[in-house]
Amino acid sequence: MTEHSDAILARMMTLHPKIIDLTLDRVWRLLDALGHPERALPPVIHIAGTNGKGSTQAMIRAGLESAGLRVHAYTSPHLARFHERIRLAGELIDEAYLAEILAECEDANGGTPITYFEITTCAALLAFARVPADYTLLEVGLGGRLDATNVVDRPRLTILTPISLDHQQYLGDTLGQIAAEKAGILKRGVPCIVGPQDPVALEVIEKAAARVGAPLIVHGQHWQVWEEHDRLIYQDERGLLDLPLPNLLGPHQVQNAGAAIAALRELGFDETACEAAVTRAEWPARMQRLRRGPLVDAAGECELWLDGGHNPAGGQAVAETLARMPARRTHLIVGMLNTKDIAGYLRPVAARADSLTAVSIPGEPNTLSAGQTRDAALAAGIHAETAESVLDAVRAIAQRDPGSRILICGSLYLAGQVLRENG
Repeated sequence: MTEHSDAILARMMTLHPKIIDLTLDRVWRLLDALGHPERALPPVIHIAGTNGKGSTQAMIRAGLESAGLRVHAYTSPHLARFHERIRLAGELIDEAYLAEILAECEDANGGTPITYFEITTCAALLAFARVPADYTLLEVGLGGRLDATNVVDRPRLTILTPISLDHQQYLGDTLGQIAAEKAGILKRGVPCIVGPQDPVALEVIEKAAARVGAPLIVHGQHWQVWEEHDRLIYQDERGLLDLPLPNLLGPHQVQNAGAAIAALRELGFDETACEAAVTRAEWPARMQRLRRGPLVDAAGECELWLDGGHNPAGGQAVAETLARMPARRTHLIVGMLNTKDIAGYLRPVAARADSLTAVSIPGEPNTLSAGQTRDAALAAGIHAETAESVLDAVRAIAQRDPGSRILICGSLYLAGQVLRENG
């Protein structure tokens, strides 16, 4: 009987003292031992950026699948269970196959140091190489240049979503340094779709592209996207598309949809695929309305929402989305990691929140305590208190202000906990 994937994954966590240690040496060593699966992938679309990677990937997948194509997709982190990271030809990897692939990678690695993300990325590439599909969507884990996904010599397409400050301890203190790391996915002769960028980041990307010889398809130069009369309007040299607004909520999803459409157009797909990209994408914990489960029951007459954004740009996206929703008293339940810029996250949402209840993230060693999050909220001018758990916080708000809106936010790890608890 095959060992359960959870047991193998737990051992993989112990193979390297650090969670993150950016270099490609260990990945190349293991891929070599596995017979170089990265050379046998269906055409690869490689996506880096600070915000919007997952949503953009989900939209591209929806567009490709609407055209009847089979699509592999790799994403991280997972929310409820590891299997979400590896989608094989449209379906989440099943337990038996995941356990088999992980065991094979563990054996090939032979106990030598390798990070959890590196060895599990190799496992995903091995699965993708063995299952037939038409495209492979690879989402960068962290940065780009030294990320474990950056092992494909010649992807079909690369994409850079908006770049902002995040993970400075690994990628550099300035926007220019971070952009240089992200631009490390550019490859000679491979077109790159560039989403809206700060001028500093765009300059770095343009220099990197000139150096490696990668043609750029840049927002504001080669394509535009905007909202007009509750429609999404996209324009490039091929013409104009008039489409429904994205089914993923929030003004920032218009930009993500633009990058997805630019990618589909570059690949030669028609308006039908572009429309499916914006109307059929599924991406949990991005301003997701929870409609059933114990937390929804506890919320009573309150609306319950969930969002996993966790950096200043994520806070801005939440604030802009709330501003466009029907007016309703809004209470935040927030848990964050101590590696994030909590003041930067809370600053934009402060004007949209009637109160904030702080929680710590269960089982997460890097969580901020509820007290630290409450203090940061008070400093941002938000009426704040703490609760022992998300469930306690939901119950208290529902009792105090029935019919209001409750938004659980601040961390993908917290969002994952909520989705697990809520079934």
